Amino acid sequence: MGHDLDVIMTPDCSRNHHYAVERYARTKNPRLIGHSTELVATRKNGRTFPADISFSVSEVDNKTYFTGIVRDLIETKILQEQIARSERLAALGQVVAEITHEIKNPLMMIGGFARQVSQHTSDDKNLTKLNIITDEVLRLENLLKELREFYLPRISNIEEIDLNHLLQEVYSLVEDDCKRKSIHTHVKLDQKPMIVKGDRGKLKQVFLNLVKNSIEAMEDGGNLTVNSQVNVDLVEITITDDGNGISEEDQEKIFSPFFTTKRHGTGLGLSISKRIIEEHEGSSFALKSEEGKGTVFKVTMPAHGA
Repeated sequence: MGHDLDVIMTPDCSRNHHYAVERYARTKNPRLIGHSTELVATRKNGRTFPADISFSVSEVDNKTYFTGIVRDLIETKILQEQIARSERLAALGQVVAEITHEIKNPLMMIGGFARQVSQHTSDDKNLTKLNIITDEVLRLENLLKELREFYLPRISNIEEIDLNHLLQEVYSLVEDDCKRKSIHTHVKLDQKPMIVKGDRGKLKQVFLNLVKNSIEAMEDGGNLTVNSQVNVDLVEITITDDGNGISEEDQEKIFSPFFTTKRHGTGLGLSISKRIIEEHEGSSFALKSEEGKGTVFKVTMPAHGA
């Protein structure tokens, strides 16, 4: 292109590059020429990205020509991280399977015996303690279930799904709860068919989890809106609440396993939901929130047959 590589190099890389060119011109001794080098390159807007640069040199009519071929490595790095993450999850999945197997049975026995004893106990203090035991056992059983859900491989049962029907089902499950908590619901579904291909059970789990999150965020009542629409070849579902919202600091960690802003949360619900959506090809999961004003969850999926 006739330009110096300075235009895409960081200052440190630029200095090293100039030194290498000068050294070659002086000694004709190549070090990086003929090899590829990974470095950090810079875009016009100042943002950096990983790049691979391979150099070659040729002599024509006593003139030296350097050629640098630059490859953007962002997608490669993303794929490498996805592979590494899959390998880590597979290894952790095996450990989780073994641990949950060993813990589940004793937990069930503890909870079962506590419930039996509570039926024959008249002492209020002892009854309170037994109820705490059964509640904590149930919480741990749910945690084990979510751990298995997050770490163990899943076999998706892919089928054609009408998301409008699925969202109506989800709404019917939380309608009474919303009335009890003085939450006004607004269900606005697109008139067009909302057909996607996916795992019906998993998608229902995602939307139910998101709706419940919104309900829990509105402790003193509020508005819950479920909206669906078709945009060209994409289906968009948004779940909006005007609850407590999520701080900017917490938004950076909200999808990390075991991070939660709830008093009794496991910190796995949103991680699992995001993972399920992203396992559906071409789909995405996004969150937008402002502390004190509410949260918007947005799921985008390819429209089937579009």
